[in-house]
Amino acid sequence: MREDILDTARDQVLEGGRGLGYEQALACLRLGDDRLGELLELAHRVRNRWCGPEIEVEGIVSVKTGGCPEDCHFCSQSGRFDSPVRSAYLDISELVRAARETAATGATEFCIVAAVRGPDRRLMDQVRDGVAAIREAVDINIACSLGILTPDQVDELAEMGVHRYNHNLETARSHFPGVVTTHTWDERVETCRMVRAAGMELCCGGIIGMGETVEQRAEFAVQLAALEPDEVPLNFLNPRPGTPFADYPLVEGRDALRAIATFRLVLPRAILRYAGGRELTLGDLGTEQGLLGGINAMIVGNYLTTLGRSADADLALLRNLRMPVKALSQTL
Repeated sequence: MREDILDTARDQVLEGGRGLGYEQALACLRLGDDRLGELLELAHRVRNRWCGPEIEVEGIVSVKTGGCPEDCHFCSQSGRFDSPVRSAYLDISELVRAARETAATGATEFCIVAAVRGPDRRLMDQVRDGVAAIREAVDINIACSLGILTPDQVDELAEMGVHRYNHNLETARSHFPGVVTTHTWDERVETCRMVRAAGMELCCGGIIGMGETVEQRAEFAVQLAALEPDEVPLNFLNPRPGTPFADYPLVEGRDALRAIATFRLVLPRAILRYAGGRELTLGDLGTEQGLLGGINAMIVGNYLTTLGRSADADLALLRNLRMPVKALSQTL
């Protein structure tokens, strides 16, 4: 008799703390709707067992928006597409104000993001000044997402005191050439490896719903796990006008929940963070189901070029679910 995948996951992941492999993840992603509740319940137990009950809250701000030279097909910030996003820079005072507003929500993490292939000297200097000003003004962990890095840039960010670096793989290696052509999946992986080697926490995730197969979703999950990221942001495609993916359909809510639970079972100890697109894909009820199905972190407020739920609404949801927000002292 063939062993049930959820029985296997209970023994291997819940009890043993060992994430699922490719074939096992694929079996979870193929479970029928009649077993979705069981899958989510197991993922929630795994999250509580290996991560604890707390939710990490983060805010993000774009220091440099639009005009990116890369052709990531999902992104309205690419200068190669006819999208409504235009180039803009924030100054240091605006960064500090955004960090204060983020901290006021109870967030422990503030991420500075730039739409670039990788940072030039001007951007690195601005980030250095911004990190110093934020640390002077407010008690919050600072993360960055500045694209592909050189070894010297990795070391410089670590020396600044950047807590965590975000560099998403975006999708499975086999699907990546259909999503980005101006740089490679391996270039992204190399930046991720350097970040970990420099002692910063690694934040690395991607986007569900960019035309990948269910097999490629399983592939993506185990490829992420191989990098041992501290945090995995899960985005769901929000098709943006003017991009090559503008006409792609939204991910069906039940498929999104299957992905959330499966990624938790592949990555039992990672911070699994709600990111862009959840509002459209899952709505309020689905968002709650995901929080009870493996998610243990949220970006609150708006994203880089799209609107999110209000921070007050998300924090009220966490209170209703009796999920404590992680304190800053516990993340340092």
